[in-house]
Order: sequence, then C-alpha cells, then structure tokens
Amino acid sequence: MSALFSYLKRTYTIFNPPIATKNEDALRIGILGAANIAPAALVTPAKSHPDVIVAAVAARDPKKAEAFAKKYEIPIVHKTYDELIADPSIDCIYNPLPNGLHYEWTLKALKAGKHVLLEKPSVSNAREARSLFRHPLIQGPNAPVLLEAFHYRFHPMWSTFLSMFKSEDVETVVATNSLVAGIFPKDDIRFNYDLSGGTLMDFGAYAVSSVRGVFGKEPIGVKTASCRPMPKEFDDKCDEAIFAEYEFGNGASAKISADLQAKGGYPFPALTQNWPSFKNFLPTIEVKLRPQTESADGGLEKSIQKSFTVYNYMGPFLYHRIDIVTTTQLKKSTDGKVVKTDTNTEYKKVYKWPAEREAEGRIGEEWWSTYRYQLEEFVNRVKKREGSGIWVEPEDSIRQMEMIDETYEAAGLPVRPTSKALEEFDFFSGR
Repeated sequence: MSALFSYLKRTYTIFNPPIATKNEDALRIGILGAANIAPAALVTPAKSHPDVIVAAVAARDPKKAEAFAKKYEIPIVHKTYDELIADPSIDCIYNPLPNGLHYEWTLKALKAGKHVLLEKPSVSNAREARSLFRHPLIQGPNAPVLLEAFHYRFHPMWSTFLSMFKSEDVETVVATNSLVAGIFPKDDIRFNYDLSGGTLMDFGAYAVSSVRGVFGKEPIGVKTASCRPMPKEFDDKCDEAIFAEYEFGNGASAKISADLQAKGGYPFPALTQNWPSFKNFLPTIEVKLRPQTESADGGLEKSIQKSFTVYNYMGPFLYHRIDIVTTTQLKKSTDGKVVKTDTNTEYKKVYKWPAEREAEGRIGEEWWSTYRYQLEEFVNRVKKREGSGIWVEPEDSIRQMEMIDETYEAAGLPVRPTSKALEEFDFFSGR
C-alpha cells in the first residue's frame, strides 16, 4: 500500500509541481507555436525552476495563441513568430514547431541572440544539421546556447543504465517503439513529407538516438532497412512504420522498430488485422552483452552472459523498470555440450540521482520528469554553471541526422526536404 501511495504522490507532483519563487535574473522563455508538447516539455517543468519564466507565446493562429496563453497563464501573446523573436525581454526560445520549420526559425532566433531549446529531431536532414550546428553563430564562449531536446538522456535512469556495462562488450541492441493505431490521424503533420514527417522523424528518432547512446559511436552502415508506407490516399513518401538493422563492427549489431500506427497481431487476422495493437506499448530497449568464458573444475567451461532490458526508456519518470538477466552455463570443454544452466534476474528503478552522484553536485527529485532534468541542464549551460555534464553536443545532433538520412535511403524513401532558408558555409575559410 505504501508503494502505491508513493507512486500516486510522485505522479501527481510531476503534473502539479511546487511553484518556485522566481529569481530576479530568471530566464524569460518564449514559445514558438501552441504545440501540444509544450505544456509537458516546458510549461509544467518551468513552474518548479526558480530561474525560468515562460513569458510569451506566438502561433500562426492568434486565437489559438491567446487561448494557450490564458490556459497556461503566459502573460505575453505575440502576433507573429518574428515579433516574439524580436522581443528584447525574451532570453530564450523554445521551438516545438513541425520538423520542417525547425531550421528556419531556430536560425532566426540564434541571429537575434536568443538561446534555443529545440525539439527533436533537430532539423529535416543532415545537410541542415551541419549548417545549423556548425554555424558561426554558435561558436565562441559567449555564443547563444543551442540544445536538441532528447529529454530522456537527462534522466538519472539513462545514465545509470549506461553505467551497467561497457559499450565495447555489447553484442546486440534492439529498440522497439510502438504507438497504438488511431492515436494520431493519418493526415497528422507527423505524416506530412513537406513538413519533414514520418515515423523515423518521430518515434524512430528516439530509437536511433538510444542505439547510438548504447554503443557510444556511429554504425559502420545500415545492414537492412524497410518501411510500411502510409496508405496511398495519404502521403506515401512518409513511413507509417520503420524497421532497420545496423552494423557496429566486431560482430555487434542493432535493430530498431518504430510504429506510429501499430495494429494486428491477434488471432483470426482476417478479422483483427486492423485492430489497434497494445503489444509493445512501452518503448523498450534490450541490450545483450558478449558471453564471457572461463575455466571451471572438472574439465568444464563456464559461460556468463548478461542482458539488460529497459521498459519505458522514453518516459521513465512515469514508470520504468530495468531487468538485469545473468545466464550462467556450464559446458563440456570437449564438445561444448551444456550440462547446467542457471538464470538470475534483478530489477532496478531509478528516479533520482544515486547518493554518490548527489555528492558530486547533481540535483533532482523523484518527481522530476525527463523534461525537468533537461531544463535544469539547459539553464545551467546558459548561466555557465557546471551542472551534471550531460548534454547533446552539436556533433552528436549532426551524427543523429546522418544516421536518419542513411536509414531513409536504405529503406527506399527520400530524405526529408531541405529548407529554403538553408545557409551553407565554407568552414575552412570561415565564410
């Protein structure tokens, strides 16, 4: 009963955090667009942060912006994105616009000297990523801060998970992200090619990011890739589901599966093939290490293999579980025949930093969401504080988009379109 009470209390506080007294030099953030993600990603987390004030919003539809501002008690409503960016009272911009608009409006914000918290995926393709994340505007000690918002990476669970193994020992990784069919309509902007939509640019981006994080490096190449395109009456240049396998060298590999319209998988498929599927409703990543072999008594060999599975790695603040499975086999050294197998499973949950990390200065509460941890580090970087050291570096964001482009090409789909606002530079000459 106490565990249930603690869970309910923590969950309630995530969505109803204590209101912090704001500091005089708190950062004033403006939101581009009245996006559905904005309340969870910024508005609610900002309530408990003494150095953040959500001060303004602008949307293409002024009435929508006014309604959004009224609902979330945002004092300023600007008529246009340009007007918001030009507001001298705004220090930072949060950009949750459709993917195809990320590059143009992030660049405008940076030119205005604003720090930018940019929703993932950062841009439409690798060409845009190289232009944006290597732009002269963000170079130098006093340049504006630019962060791609892969929020799950800032939660203590993810760091703890990665600390459980060495990346060079990883043999296979499987990342599975699935959303029940019908949550998003098929004409949603997520499935609009001109706005750089597609499942790989949504749920699939997390799968790519998590795989890269486990290995701590880029794949040698895309081994296989396929997709389930949108139905012909919709935008068939977009993927409804994406599947890919990557090679990471030394025999290591990774598979991703992402589906924003998961359905079927029940008995009597002729009748149930279009039923919404709840089979993999928790985003999951599975990591298997290479077996370690050592000598044992009696002419036997002992083989030990570990695997780790994280359930709900994308939203661990709501609920998650890390399963650690250790399989020990005794084999005859002569013919490799298995004579005994033992399996041990441990379970772990991490909602705040372990004591040793807190002693190093890392802060957080059990009710902090991934977005609240991310906001903490964004503010630390803007204010030039040390922070936890967790960050999504510019080159990391570039490599992420390169891997997405390569996957689309391997799956036979076009790379997402490049913005007309693209600026290219000769980085060797400095122009």
